[in-house]
Amino acid sequence: MRLLLTADPFVPVPPRYYGGIERIVAGLIPKLRERGHQVGLVAHPASNMPVDYFLGWPHETPSGFQAHSQNVLCLLKAFREFEPDLIHSFSRILYLSVLLCKKTPKVMSYQRFVTKHTVKLGAFLGGRSLAFTGCSEFIAAMGSAHGGNWHAIPNFVDTESYEFSPAVASDAPLVFLSRVEQIKGTHIAIELAKRTGKRLIIAGNHSTSGPEGDYWDNIIKPEIGRDGIEYIGPVGDAAKIRLLKSAAALIVPVQWDEPFGIVFAEALACGTPVISSPRGALPEIVRDGIDGFLVHDLDEGCRAIGAIDRIDRSACRQRAETSFSAGVICRRYEALYESLIATM
Repeated sequence: MRLLLTADPFVPVPPRYYGGIERIVAGLIPKLRERGHQVGLVAHPASNMPVDYFLGWPHETPSGFQAHSQNVLCLLKAFREFEPDLIHSFSRILYLSVLLCKKTPKVMSYQRFVTKHTVKLGAFLGGRSLAFTGCSEFIAAMGSAHGGNWHAIPNFVDTESYEFSPAVASDAPLVFLSRVEQIKGTHIAIELAKRTGKRLIIAGNHSTSGPEGDYWDNIIKPEIGRDGIEYIGPVGDAAKIRLLKSAAALIVPVQWDEPFGIVFAEALACGTPVISSPRGALPEIVRDGIDGFLVHDLDEGCRAIGAIDRIDRSACRQRAETSFSAGVICRRYEALYESLIATM
């Protein structure tokens, strides 16, 4: 098959640091090419993925009608030049707009909350040539309520790149690895570490302005350097793997309905249990009491930390390999592509 993939214009593929959607696209492309498919990519112009065709978006931070229109025309140009059998968009359904009525099969993947009106309009214009995917059952259920042909295909990690650690030191720290903001529950992770006497390493970006900047300055920063709380900033892939595989647990007690959260699958790939909250897609990723714990409050969180040694790190790794590996998810996308092409 000739497959044209798109990623949002904001971050290169692959990303250097944060970039959930871009990381998924970067992991999917080599697997598809290994399986004999030709792959084109429309993404941030600084992307450096090996592909059979590439075109950079003209606007990396689009704002306003003209910028978005030029990105729409960019995808149309790629479609005409590459002549794909199928288009798979990890960017905006807006950029598919002039292609929705064409018979060429299309997949629109959602990694975030679904907008009712765009799904309804896309489903109407795309008809049976368009399928939607959600990165979790949670997102797919949200989307299917507004119409269209929906499939839940989770995000993934390249488990071959994540080193499995069957055991860690007795004084191994807890690790918070995510953007430092209120909805990720950084303050709760700090409070749990303090109550249980555990070291906590915090890794990730933080805002310097607005409400999240205030959150950092007033709630998080005063805790750094005290009671075993350490902040190391954003980390690249190699440092992230070292951090995760040496952690007693990943602790990101989210305070919102997480659409997926790739860091949870990354932790499991290292054999590291997860402590989080039972919100959004988390119950689809973490089996409570098997891969970690999903807690409702501080008391449950403290009990979870006390019981973390009961979690079998081999079972965590197996969970990642069987449910969230790049090879497994690539085959699921490939099956969807084939079914769509066969019906057109």
